[in-house]
Amino acid sequence: MEQITSTSNPQIKLIRKLKDRKFRVESNLFFLEGVRIVIEALEAGQWITQLIVSRELLGSSKAVEVVEEAEIKGIPILEVSKAVFESISSKDGPQGLAAVAQQKWTELDLNTQPTSGIWIALYQVADPGNLGTILRTLDGMGGSGLILLDHCTDPFDPSAIRASMGAIFSKQIIKSTSQDFVDWIAKNGIKVTGTADSAKADYRQYRYPDNGILLMGSEREGLPDALAAICDDVVSIPMMGSADSLNLAVASSIILYEIASQQQAH
Repeated sequence: MEQITSTSNPQIKLIRKLKDRKFRVESNLFFLEGVRIVIEALEAGQWITQLIVSRELLGSSKAVEVVEEAEIKGIPILEVSKAVFESISSKDGPQGLAAVAQQKWTELDLNTQPTSGIWIALYQVADPGNLGTILRTLDGMGGSGLILLDHCTDPFDPSAIRASMGAIFSKQIIKSTSQDFVDWIAKNGIKVTGTADSAKADYRQYRYPDNGILLMGSEREGLPDALAAICDDVVSIPMMGSADSLNLAVASSIILYEIASQQQAH
């Protein structure tokens, strides 16, 4: 197999462009890097469209096994030099293994309720690290999926991918406008629990509905009035120190685990 040695190679330029959200949206592809995340994508199935390998940088027998598995599965492999791989890598110590993968989205069907389980909807979350961490938490506590409303950050951003620790491959991700979400909730009678710092209800004392949705607002502004209005109840996390609020990912994790705890108790 011929090795690419030029950083100006057209294929390498396209891979490098996947760091830009606009190109990820246009191509419906994304870039992932590292032995562990590539293994998780392979195990999830039907994600990877191309494996990128620098044999000079492959530092473990596990990485070599991944390449062999990809070959058996018929996944196209792009062999590149160390210098070329380093030009597309965002790691200080690149492992010589990366991939281009297909994005997978679920569209909101106004006539269908989500599958049973715990769902979280996020309104205009801006930080990809927060989004990835929430996905990781959702996976850890057995949640079903994530709904992104309006102008949220990209779950396929490299920072979100890293923070999700592979959860991006196991959770359903739906994107929707706030208006379609409101219409969907009303049409299907879905219970929604919102959050707000000013809410009187303590998140620990509230009885969460089965198969409902936890709705979280943006990091800076919280929930807009139009979304707060559709919530059956709104809860808060009591603050006991000098800080007046928690990081979005931390707050989401605390409430998600409370929901899971209640569901396991009955």
